Amino acid sequence: MTAIIADALRDAAQRLAVEWGWLDAELLMAHALGVSRSDLLLRHLRDPVPAAFAPLLDRRIAHEPVAYILGHAEFYGRRFRVTPATLIPRGDSELLVEAALTAKPAPGRVLDLGTGTGALLLTVLAETGAEGVGVDASEAALAVARDNAATLGLDARATMQLRDWTKPGWAEGAGQFDLVLCNPPYVEEDAALDPSVREHEPASALFAGPEGLDDYRVLMPQLEALLAPDGVAVFEIGHRQADAVGDLARGEGFAVRLERDLAGRPRALVLTRAARE
Repeated sequence: MTAIIADALRDAAQRLAVEWGWLDAELLMAHALGVSRSDLLLRHLRDPVPAAFAPLLDRRIAHEPVAYILGHAEFYGRRFRVTPATLIPRGDSELLVEAALTAKPAPGRVLDLGTGTGALLLTVLAETGAEGVGVDASEAALAVARDNAATLGLDARATMQLRDWTKPGWAEGAGQFDLVLCNPPYVEEDAALDPSVREHEPASALFAGPEGLDDYRVLMPQLEALLAPDGVAVFEIGHRQADAVGDLARGEGFAVRLERDLAGRPRALVLTRAARE
């Protein structure tokens, strides 16, 4: 008897043995069929299982992230291409966009430090009509960001540049920006991570020394030169890093406002120039 999709989904969710196993199984099955998840659930549950499903499931059981298997991830209502050269955009980072749009609803020029897929930069450009620059130390990541800019029709307003903020003179010629966005590496080197993250996402975009603060220490002293006089910077942080990163920012003359995610955890710092005495 030919196996049907409904049964295969049930078996796959059990094999995945994670809280979101059903969702992963449905996304992979929809991908194997070449249909949307909603179309799968509405119209295809009694269909025979496509041959392409089993190898996709095996990859997920081996901890490969679903976004890498599918080749895309959703962020702020838009689809972004992802590859193992980029971090996967996550819903938690949408808070940076919300904080940026609240603090600077009409930026003229935007900088995204460590742009990866370009999700932060391109989302803000799409929401505001601004122009911007995404910088990354990885040419492979920049290629993905350029593809995403073109797909979203934003390539005329988004420039992706190979720059490494750990190198002297990296910001030469960049100018100043009304809004700076940054989701830097901030994970402690010995942090306990899910295998799907530690074994598959790029280490250079994750880890930042024993405390996860190395990149903040490099960037904060350089931020003054990058910000326009009334500019705003929004940094993502780890949920235990608000005090340490806030102190680094205040030490460079910035006022700091903490933003929490939907779970109430510290997620982002909004920085502006502190009022002069």
